[in-house]
Amino acid sequence: MRLDKFICKSTDLSRTEARRVIHAGEVIVNGDVVTDEATQVHENNLITLTGRQLVARPSRYLMIHKPAGTLCSNVDGVYPSLFHRLDIERADDLHIVGRLDADTTGLVLLTDDGRWSFNIIRPQQQCEKVYRVGLRDPLAAEVAATFAQGLLLQGESAATLPARLEPVGPKEVLLTITEGRFHQVKRMFAAVGNKVVSLHREQIGQIKLDVELGQWRHLTVDEVGSF
Repeated sequence: MRLDKFICKSTDLSRTEARRVIHAGEVIVNGDVVTDEATQVHENNLITLTGRQLVARPSRYLMIHKPAGTLCSNVDGVYPSLFHRLDIERADDLHIVGRLDADTTGLVLLTDDGRWSFNIIRPQQQCEKVYRVGLRDPLAAEVAATFAQGLLLQGESAATLPARLEPVGPKEVLLTITEGRFHQVKRMFAAVGNKVVSLHREQIGQIKLDVELGQWRHLTVDEVGSF
């Protein structure tokens, strides 16, 4: 992880304060003074601040049930930040693993472990994400086969990866995808002449949403280890 992030994770300093002590030459990594906050360090490195050895706090892993009208951001915008729902210390140290649009509900994962989140979002992982999709029009019979083959979205040169579609009602489906392109689910249905009217993420990998709307919990050891 970055040196400034490591210092924040092992002290009570803010990111700005961490950069200040780094630039001042107060941080030593494996015997060398390091003044670049972007330097990559590991938890097994010997890192000291003004002579005191630093030990990073254990990483945290959470799920939250995102309501509509909230932003997957740690700052407010047109809508309030999802982070207002977290009654936890140092919530700003967390980042979101796979954002949802403001009007989309469902499972959001948060962590302060960058390596863990990268294992989820990197394309090679092909992590499955399951969405419950409400549609404007009844699902056409051929759409499942089209999604399974992959389709070309407007403005892109590469087709989507194969996706699995399971009808659960005339205008409701479960869609499983392994990508995270911009507005992907909405654009996929637009490409076949339909429109998404509601979107809810139920599952990421082996982790299933099981808390009430607006609530959160820590992930179990098994859930963390599933990636």
